[in-house]
Amino acid sequence: MARQLLGKEVTAALNEKIKMQVEALKKKGVEPTLGIIRVGEREDDLSYERGAVKRCETLGVAYRKILLPADVAQETLMEAVREVNEDDSIHGVLIFRPLPKHLDEEAVIRALDPEKDVDGITDGSMVGVYTGREQGFPPCTAQACMEILDHYQIDCTGRKAVVVGRSLVVGKPAAMMLLKKNATVTVCHTRTKDMPSVVREADIVIVAAGRAGVVDASYVSPGQTVIDVGINVNEAGKLCGDVDYSQVEPVVEAITPVPGGVGSVTTSVLVGHVVEAALRKHKE
Repeated sequence: MARQLLGKEVTAALNEKIKMQVEALKKKGVEPTLGIIRVGEREDDLSYERGAVKRCETLGVAYRKILLPADVAQETLMEAVREVNEDDSIHGVLIFRPLPKHLDEEAVIRALDPEKDVDGITDGSMVGVYTGREQGFPPCTAQACMEILDHYQIDCTGRKAVVVGRSLVVGKPAAMMLLKKNATVTVCHTRTKDMPSVVREADIVIVAAGRAGVVDASYVSPGQTVIDVGINVNEAGKLCGDVDYSQVEPVVEAITPVPGGVGSVTTSVLVGHVVEAALRKHKE
């Protein structure tokens, strides 16, 4: 039986750290605040927003919502972004994406101040991830993977790590963050030849393929740590990951479940970024 890398344990530890930072800021008269910009009412967005708001309330972080109709004009949305950029009382900004098709999403992302980009969507944040400089913030899901490795004291130094997926949201930033931890990193994608043999060689595997159950027993070997980023709904209507848990769990040494793994950590990472942004702004 593989060791369960449970998100709730990581989240509890992160939450304690965040609470202490919030208390320290409030003693200085600073209330860390998240600005939420949502266009329309997509169920995915509403669900994530509920989770983020609840976590903010739990950790003593304030939030302000800017809610815009699905048919909002580009200029109205750009004005909302300018407002949150210029508002010194808002430390971090979450913009729900994808935006409706009539809007220029790239222009919106370019307009956001990287110092408030707590979701890691701007080029400025990506520069921070790739250079290791304290600039912007890494995407929350990629950082959640690192928080899990850190919490369970899984040392990456000198070890082979494989990331399955090359998106800007998880795959590419996760690869860079593993490099920073001194792992030897390979990135697999849809054009990789004989992917199972590449993944089997790894010590640490992060799977962000975007397809349910794509990683099965043929991809894994004993002794591996597997972090499953995927969130899918299977034919039975149940949540499942990109890893076929029933096949992989008996083989590997440690694995994150879905649900109950990476997803539960991501929201605390987001709120942690808001607090970090406030700390950077109000350094003594």
